[in-house]
Amino acid sequence: MALVKYGGGVTQASGSIGGTVHARNRFGNYIRARTKPVNPCTVRQDMIRTIMSMLVIRWSTTVTVAQRAAWHTYAAAIAMKNRLGETVYLTGFNHYVRSNVVRYDRLSTVKDDGPAELSLPEKDPDMYCVGYVASQKIAVSFSKLLPWYTDAGSQLVIFMGEPQLATRNFFNGPWKCAGGVSIGEDSPKMITPPFTLTLGQKVWYYGRIMRADGRLSEPFTVASIVLAAAP
Repeated sequence: MALVKYGGGVTQASGSIGGTVHARNRFGNYIRARTKPVNPCTVRQDMIRTIMSMLVIRWSTTVTVAQRAAWHTYAAAIAMKNRLGETVYLTGFNHYVRSNVVRYDRLSTVKDDGPAELSLPEKDPDMYCVGYVASQKIAVSFSKLLPWYTDAGSQLVIFMGEPQLATRNFFNGPWKCAGGVSIGEDSPKMITPPFTLTLGQKVWYYGRIMRADGRLSEPFTVASIVLAAAP
């Protein structure tokens, strides 16, 4: 891996060019050799691909012109960030698939109507997750004061990364869906993790708030050390 300092011509780069990958971490820009990732073809992976394929077909064959227009209106109002930190706007199709992959995975339903509220759902700054060896459960703490908690059909969806050494400071996937919190449930909620919990390991989690109207929040991440048992 080589560190890079860009000059006046190119100020930032992200992604693959030829046999090299341009990226950035907290220490600055770097370039590394490109490697082709192994495709594990897991059951979970194939299921998500199937959901995405279904949504692509549904967008063009089932979703009406008016519904597509509503998604495009929603997309035009939602500013997102790309890998360079620049403000970009996705298409209505992008948001339709982005939101409905999680919705179908969790609830086996699809939201064809575009959201009327032109904003992303709020993140939960109080969310915290910690795993326990004795019970092999994750305790998910969250705020009951956010609007999603009283909105029937909404969920806080939790994703978990594979446990790592406690000395590791970075993690960017892969992730597995661990479960969800529905309205009216108590905090903390105990959920069964998709990975085995081992004492002292470090685990990254992220949450997304899925609203009943089809909106999906950006991810918000926490990390914690696996403990022996709940206090």
